[in-house]
Amino acid sequence: MKNSEIHLNVSDLPAQIAAFTRKVNAYRVFLFFLVVASLYGFIVWRINAFSNTPASTSEESAQSTPQPHIDAATIQKIQSLQDNSVSVQSLFDGARQNPFHE
Repeated sequence: MKNSEIHLNVSDLPAQIAAFTRKVNAYRVFLFFLVVASLYGFIVWRINAFSNTPASTSEESAQSTPQPHIDAATIQKIQSLQDNSVSVQSLFDGARQNPFHE
């Protein structure tokens, strides 16, 4: 068996770089597509990893919103005002018919 030695010559370096550049230049569209597809895959993988993480108990308790509470006296006052005023009755009826109308 023959020992092959690697001979590095600085003067041959520009020619070798030019030959490598010509070979790579032929595949530049494919390499660009490969880089873009790799970046897209990495981004999708990271989004998937972040979206599937379970919330901790402290985060769950911090996100729970308390239910609004209206006392019975306030409800009775609103109902008595509604019964006494025709314009308030029409306002409540209009709100019941179309709650998203301003």
